Amino acid sequence: MRRELFCLVAFATLLCVPSTGLAGPTQLGSARDFGALGASTVTNTGSTTIYGSLGVDPGSALTGFPPGTVTGGSIYGPGPVPNQAQTDAVTAYNALKALPFPVANNLSGQDLGGRTLTPGVYRFNTTAALTGAAPLILDFSTEPGGDFVFQVGTALTTADGSTTSHSSVNVINGSSLSGVYWLMGVTGGSGTGSATLGTNTLFAGNILALDSITLNTSADILSGRAIALNAAVTMDGNRISNDSTLEDFNSNRSDFGSHGFSGGDSAGPVTVPAPGAFLLVCSGLGSLLAFGRKFFSVS
Repeated sequence: MRRELFCLVAFATLLCVPSTGLAGPTQLGSARDFGALGASTVTNTGSTTIYGSLGVDPGSALTGFPPGTVTGGSIYGPGPVPNQAQTDAVTAYNALKALPFPVANNLSGQDLGGRTLTPGVYRFNTTAALTGAAPLILDFSTEPGGDFVFQVGTALTTADGSTTSHSSVNVINGSSLSGVYWLMGVTGGSGTGSATLGTNTLFAGNILALDSITLNTSADILSGRAIALNAAVTMDGNRISNDSTLEDFNSNRSDFGSHGFSGGDSAGPVTVPAPGAFLLVCSGLGSLLAFGRKFFSVS
């Protein structure tokens, strides 16, 4: 009887061990060290400031630094470091693209402005838009260590705005394990996956565009990255930071929310219990109880 009980307990323990398979967004690998990473070119106009590394690969054109500046990282032309970062970014893109989404989370044709969302996978069959009428609020309160994944069929566009009225993404109740990922081009081929952030936009999270990323004048990305997998990153007097705790980046953007999230810099994939583990354990315990009763009744 003791042997059977020991085996069942061991079996139940194995069932309850979290699975580390592709249950959620993977980390960005070496790409997490970058603030901006282009494939063909990286072009800047004006006093762009990037916290994190800046690079291009396999293209070789990287212009506008200076007057742009890079702190907390290095500037890389084509070579092993940005090449590996691109490889890791593609791996992350493909893994995030493959995540299933609930039917209720298909927001095709709906404006992101004025919405409050909780962690999960959200889908746009074609384009996605964020106007400046009201902020998009990403609230991690239901899952502080969770992730937002936005799968955009083709392109994301945020509206131009002024310093007092602009498109914005506010992150609240985040933690160091929280992540925000924006994927462009998940339903199309080459030339269909782009992101354009309008003037004075305040954005949050990692943009992984199949093709190009354009940041119009004074559009900022806080606690995130601009990664173009096959084309260019174009900047104009922007701020990009892969660290949300830097007050010199956050001090004059009071509408950013409570920050505190990593932007996708967590250590490893999301873990979930093995499917049906609870039911299997309950069934096994029930069988053991029945066996025990029969065993002792005949002894």
